[in-house]
Amino acid sequence: MAVGARSGHDEPEDRPERDESPAGAAADPPEGEGGTPGDDGGRPPRRQRSFWLELPLLVGIALVLALLIKTFLVQAFSIPSDSMQNTLQRGDRVLVDKLTPWFGSEPERGEVVVFHDPGGWLEDTVTPEPNAVQKFLSFIGLMPSSEEKDLIKRVIAVGGDTVECKENGPVTVNGKSLDEKSFIFPGNTPCNDKPFGPIKVPDGRIFVMGDHRQNSLDSRYHQELPGEGTVSTDEVVGRAVVVAWPLGRWATLPVPDTFDQPGLNSAAAMAPAALGVAGAVPIVLWRRRRLTAGRTAG
Repeated sequence: MAVGARSGHDEPEDRPERDESPAGAAADPPEGEGGTPGDDGGRPPRRQRSFWLELPLLVGIALVLALLIKTFLVQAFSIPSDSMQNTLQRGDRVLVDKLTPWFGSEPERGEVVVFHDPGGWLEDTVTPEPNAVQKFLSFIGLMPSSEEKDLIKRVIAVGGDTVECKENGPVTVNGKSLDEKSFIFPGNTPCNDKPFGPIKVPDGRIFVMGDHRQNSLDSRYHQELPGEGTVSTDEVVGRAVVVAWPLGRWATLPVPDTFDQPGLNSAAAMAPAALGVAGAVPIVLWRRRRLTAGRTAG
């Protein structure tokens, strides 16, 4: 006897039902099963695909995803010079946001941006011929392209701004002085090597400078070119947002506080004056009406 789990009383053990089929007759298989044990409805079992057959498909999917990410989201760039010290060091790898420009975002003051050579900036720069491996890694976005001549600088002024820097003076944007101590190279002056301006930045263009001012051939040095040294926003690849390599130098690249000071925006600087004029017009018209009415009554 076995103890019943449900009633708590002794119950007879379950016994198999008696086989009523004639002796020697084969029993029918259970419903939904084939006649051969282990078969699924008489169909042969599916063979698992070999890993080596699936590997090319996995590699293909990974390459497509890498190309999509490189084209539309993020791309890695290597810093080839000292023009952005100490913010960026030679050999640093930065990740560049390429997504926001697709939504109409324009470069803003203080951002560090990567842009294509506008023409004439890097004409004397010799680039080494990449090998096959470097070309492949560049193609999928794991290495910067050595065939494209790109630069990285900080945006100082945008379309509509007036930018200027006199000898021994600070850089000014729309008449506001920039406090650049937090990001320009220690010991550098804002522009003593190349004073400039005033320059009115055309719409759709930016004025850029390197953080290592005395070691940066930036907008100041290309004023004889079309655009007077400014860069078209169409040439901008994206904004550098983080130093990703080496790991010991991992850091974000925020906009310095000096670019957020009140009145820096040219439109905002004109707003108080415009509001003052708009408010004064009704008062002047009302006063003229009163004077005219007084003369007529007299």
